[in-house]
Amino acid sequence: MFDYDFMVNAFAAATVVALVAGLVGYPLVLRGQSFAGHALGHVGFAGATGAVLIGMPPLWGLVLVTVAGGAGMGALGRRLQEADVAIGVVLALSLGLGLLFLHFFTAYATQATALLFGNVLGVDRATLWTLLALAAVCLAGLAAIARPLLFASLQPELAEARGVPVPLVSVLFLGLVGLAVAECAQIVGVLLVFALMVGPAATAQRCTARLWPGVGLSAAFAVATAWAALVLAFYTDWPTSFWITAISSAGYVAAALLRG
Repeated sequence: MFDYDFMVNAFAAATVVALVAGLVGYPLVLRGQSFAGHALGHVGFAGATGAVLIGMPPLWGLVLVTVAGGAGMGALGRRLQEADVAIGVVLALSLGLGLLFLHFFTAYATQATALLFGNVLGVDRATLWTLLALAAVCLAGLAAIARPLLFASLQPELAEARGVPVPLVSVLFLGLVGLAVAECAQIVGVLLVFALMVGPAATAQRCTARLWPGVGLSAAFAVATAWAALVLAFYTDWPTSFWITAISSAGYVAAALLRG
């Protein structure tokens, strides 16, 4: 399997992206903002297809729009948990805009499929280096706000009383979620990003109530899911994204059943 360069690139890219997804996904689930993270994938689809329309690389359109969308959602603050309907409308509109943009460039149907469902086997060396750079930025930002983020997530009223800038932390965090979503879309696509970012994190929270072991388990589950999916995809010729969603879902169900 590792005699093929595209498989080596795929494993490297999947490892980088899965680590980011697992580490960012844990506080996302902890804060009850999973749906917002899912919606950012659809927002990113409009950005990526819009970038193609004006001649930009789709990855950069995806990054710019998801980061901006995440920061905008973060500005909603506590109202975000109460804005499911509004987020759902924006989600549908973003997907519709993406399809409209592609209507003007029918030659990009293959790119649209890759954006929607991912194509980790098509990652080249240049894209891998870009993903590494984006991962470094995302994880550095997460490390910088980790303490106030966790404080604001677990005890928001107390954190605000202690002077923690809770609205700013929310904006910064969801901006980082947008960046992580843009990375995950390269592996599983914008429609399935939920599986890699939320599935392992939710499974980890089912396995342990302790914070830092949970974060570690989330990252480990995400990487294990990505690796297992690549192996199964190689030997079955089934889509990698399918295996990621199947393994992620099975892991959560198993953890839920074991916990009772």
